[in-house]
Amino acid sequence: MKFSATHALLATLACSSQVHGWTPSSSNSKPARSSVVAPIHVAPIAAVSVLELPPATVERVREDVPVVGNNNNDEDIQKLIQNNSVPPSLGEVRKLLPKSVFQVDTQTSLAYFGIDFAAVAISMTALHAVVTSGFYHALPIPAQALTVAPLQLITGFAMWCMWCIGHDAGHTTISKNKKYGKLINRVVGEISHSMICLTPFIPWQKSHLQHHLNHNHLENDYSHQWFVRETAEDLHPLIKLSHKTRNLQLPILYLVYLLFGVPDGGHVFFYGRLWEKESTKEKLRAYGSVAVSLATAGSLWATMGTADFAVVCMVPWLVLSFWLFMVTYLQHHSDDGRLYTDDTWTFTKGAFETVDRSYGEYVNRMSHHMMDGHVIHHLFFTRVPHYKLREATEALQEGLEKEGLSHWYKNEDTHNFALEIVDQFNKNWFYCNEDQVVRK
Repeated sequence: MKFSATHALLATLACSSQVHGWTPSSSNSKPARSSVVAPIHVAPIAAVSVLELPPATVERVREDVPVVGNNNNDEDIQKLIQNNSVPPSLGEVRKLLPKSVFQVDTQTSLAYFGIDFAAVAISMTALHAVVTSGFYHALPIPAQALTVAPLQLITGFAMWCMWCIGHDAGHTTISKNKKYGKLINRVVGEISHSMICLTPFIPWQKSHLQHHLNHNHLENDYSHQWFVRETAEDLHPLIKLSHKTRNLQLPILYLVYLLFGVPDGGHVFFYGRLWEKESTKEKLRAYGSVAVSLATAGSLWATMGTADFAVVCMVPWLVLSFWLFMVTYLQHHSDDGRLYTDDTWTFTKGAFETVDRSYGEYVNRMSHHMMDGHVIHHLFFTRVPHYKLREATEALQEGLEKEGLSHWYKNEDTHNFALEIVDQFNKNWFYCNEDQVVRK
């Protein structure tokens, strides 16, 4: 029985060396594993006449679903389109996008890395300076907390932005240089994730890859987990307890995920399905990232002392964790999204169940369009760098509209994001409804 205290993780991605060049070629290209994502906001489906669609689109439906009703007539095909049964294939989506969005520029990637690294260094240094000042120590404890809270929020947000850069490194979109690209992605990932965000890079990359290969699969999607609401009474007592205490879990869900690996396997201690049949060589490689995280945390703790380490490092880390869980949850959960099973899942069906959310122009930009460009990211997670996501998303929206398939794209303004995550988590937790699961 799977546990659910963890569904915090990442919005995150990854690509191990075995699959760096892998890209599904069509909506029916099924990876080695299946996947599921969570409920999502589905835009109202327009009643589009098949006769109004481009002939190529109608023919694609006929090809993808060779037996529709009795005769594959236009009425049957229209029902499929309106029911969201046949998404555009990956090849069709690729044709809607300009070639420029697939161009990874190492210098541009490293420039963003440098900017975010400086933001973390400056904000954390300022926070440390305040915490070690005589003025701070002369204040009563409540006043100390109020004094440093703004800097902790800023530092935590800077760490979140840095996490997004490490996320690109995990997807190998920092550099595609044939000679040095692999090394550059590894170094950026270790600094961004293992050091600054205390997230062991290789274990995270490994689990995040499985999320991308199985997005929106009811059982196989790593780092996301859903329970069918109608079967809640049959769940394990610990899962029921997790649901009852859900509002207390928000600040620590990412920590639980990393340390205990619920439900997929540990990221610090290696066990669970994530590490089944994994080679000793790969585990040693992953332990290298764990060592970097532990050495970083240990040295800062020893240097600062417990109190200052908690205020300067761990509280901002909890802010980072909240951003990470909030963004990841809202990207893959809403009231009317669909989940799939082995019998119904395809790569593009899962990808189009992702929802793009706008948190506001400046937040979107500083977060490297993690929130408002996530559909494209799921479609081409090893090919489109974060600084091309906005351009690619606009091209996707325009292209789908021209093809009469805009109902496949999901987006929503979520400027009140902090209230939205609390409301959604309190109301839905990790439950989905049975009618959201496409079983056949």
